[in-house]
Amino acid sequence: MQKMASEEIDSGDDDFNMNEFSGTTSDSRLRALNNLLQRPMLPGLALPDFEGCPELVNFMRENCKILVVGAGGLGCELLKDLALLGFRQLTVIDMDTIDLSNLNRQFLFRPSDIGKSKAECAARFINERVPQCRVEALCNRIEDFDEDFYRGFRIVVCGLDSVVARRWMNGMLLSLLSFDEDSNLDPSTIIPLVDGGTEGFKGNVRVVTPGISACLECSLDLYPPAVNFPMCTIAHTPRLPEHCIEYAKILLWPKEEPFGVGVNVDGDDPQHVTWIWRKAEERAKEFAIQGVTYRLTLGVVKHIIPAVASTNAVVAAICASEVFKIASSMYSPVSNFLSFNDVDGIYTNTFQMERNPDCLACSQMSVTFDVDFTKTLGDFIESLKVNPKFQMRNPAVTASIEGKQRTLYMASLEQQTKGNLEKTLYDLGLKSGQEVVIADITSPAAKVFHLRSLHN
Repeated sequence: MQKMASEEIDSGDDDFNMNEFSGTTSDSRLRALNNLLQRPMLPGLALPDFEGCPELVNFMRENCKILVVGAGGLGCELLKDLALLGFRQLTVIDMDTIDLSNLNRQFLFRPSDIGKSKAECAARFINERVPQCRVEALCNRIEDFDEDFYRGFRIVVCGLDSVVARRWMNGMLLSLLSFDEDSNLDPSTIIPLVDGGTEGFKGNVRVVTPGISACLECSLDLYPPAVNFPMCTIAHTPRLPEHCIEYAKILLWPKEEPFGVGVNVDGDDPQHVTWIWRKAEERAKEFAIQGVTYRLTLGVVKHIIPAVASTNAVVAAICASEVFKIASSMYSPVSNFLSFNDVDGIYTNTFQMERNPDCLACSQMSVTFDVDFTKTLGDFIESLKVNPKFQMRNPAVTASIEGKQRTLYMASLEQQTKGNLEKTLYDLGLKSGQEVVIADITSPAAKVFHLRSLHN
């Protein structure tokens, strides 16, 4: 399929080999899979307790609803692979629109699709080429949906370029878990997460069984740190177009507040990116710097690393294989981290990530945070951002002080709460043993922190 898709892009012919995707040929394509899922397997070729049956085929075809998060480089490959594996109940969610630069690797799109929704165009392509498949497109943010929506899926597959979005989805699936009075996990509330990621010629696949295996939050330090430029360079001596873009994003945005008080930069909003691009161009002209473009601006704002089509194809194929294993129970899924590298030849490795007993997301233990109450609230918030255990982006802090619930800081209430940033925790009425509630865009649920004095 990947080979055919490449030939189609090269020739510009939208009508290539349509018979390959017609009903009878598609049934023939799935005949081997149907046989695999229905007949007894020889010892050693499947898990000992696997039993093939027609009901399993029907489940995978009609009842196994899969959510694909992201319709970009990985998402296009995932949709193609899952459809050709016979999964028919697919939903894809992506709020991005198609850009010219996407066409070199996101093969479900055509020049006529530029400016249109990625999710809708990808779903239409798959539905037309694989008639038995029914892909539903949602041009939304993942935060737009509640727990009931996510409970409707058997498996979630992520092909994202955002660590924040990954962490949010990880947190959502953890929030769906149900425990009895003895803290025993209800298996029916588990929705497995298969997460794929690529970075140039490198990639990885994570398989998370919420409540059982290590979650994404258990190993935050595996994610590469964002590239940061010295503030003095950005503010006073820019030399690169990236410096100008960071100047507009970091310094001008909070100063001018172009889209309202407390509105943060959203790399998925074209209006936000365009504003930063224009301001960066003005800055670049002052210092005779060339090369500020919309594409570069988007890459800097979203920390995008150029993608390689072949890496996307390999990682997506591994993800699809893991989905098949989970859905069929024929084989054990990867346990639970697989790395792929084709910089110099081909190298793969798998190893098991252990659960972090102090994980902020999946641990049932309360969060105790040692703080210096003589430090300011601004220092406290900054510590939540730089602490490798938390890595928050823009936390909001509320607490019950003297019997009253107070919002100490929230970006959407910047004008009303920014004065608290300069006050010490002690002056705000906080003390050792105090509980504060922290909300952040990296998680769908707020976290309760127990503050403990460093000097005790």
